[in-house]
Amino acid sequence: MAIILRPFRSVEKQLILNLKQYFLILVLIIGFAPAKAQKAKVLNQSTHDDRAIHFGFCLGLNSMGFEVRPSYQNYLKDSLLADVGKPGTGFHIQVISNYRLGNYFDLRFLPGVAFGQRQLNFYKNNQLVSDKHKLESNFLEFPLLLKYKAKRLNNVRPYVITGANVRYDLAKTFSEDDGVYIDLKNLDVYYEAGTGIDFYMPYFKMSIELKLSYGLTNALNKRSTGQPEFQNSIEKLNSKIWMLSFHFE
Repeated sequence: MAIILRPFRSVEKQLILNLKQYFLILVLIIGFAPAKAQKAKVLNQSTHDDRAIHFGFCLGLNSMGFEVRPSYQNYLKDSLLADVGKPGTGFHIQVISNYRLGNYFDLRFLPGVAFGQRQLNFYKNNQLVSDKHKLESNFLEFPLLLKYKAKRLNNVRPYVITGANVRYDLAKTFSEDDGVYIDLKNLDVYYEAGTGIDFYMPYFKMSIELKLSYGLTNALNKRSTGQPEFQNSIEKLNSKIWMLSFHFE
């Protein structure tokens, strides 16, 4: 039996390359900030983390993509295969509500909006036949996250974060003049995990955070279209979003 390979197994590679420069910046900050903080300094916002509840806002960039499971049964019929194209860069805005659970744990709720773009490519007999199908997503999002903070080092404090995010997509369908439709479900649940570092400034706290958000359900909404072979070439789609965020609290 012949083994069917996807034309490009590049979902992770494309997403990571698209945010490579942001990740490098974050690694450098996390790596050098503790070393710089070894000398005793005047503590900024020394009681900031003692407050039971505090608020803030978040601005950030994102890179949206998919993890595609192609329909091999459909491939045997018409040799049509779907793959993820180059991810685009979007942005997000959130409102921060932070509840202190203890010295090292916080519970965070960050409702907001996110805008971005994803692309699907289609191949027939391993030859590219369409690469113009871009899907714009406008999300309402409601993440609930648990934050674990390391011990504060003067005016910096590294942390890791994990939790769930419920997103509702207001612009979930794309179509082209040639009648190709890809329809997604409005609602999806995401698992999120990331890392960052808090910087305590004289008048506020700023955080830089890198996070992966992965959709847990099949985002594809099967329906009849003018050219069903394109929609049918996909068995399952999982959303995948890299997020670089700047928090101000």
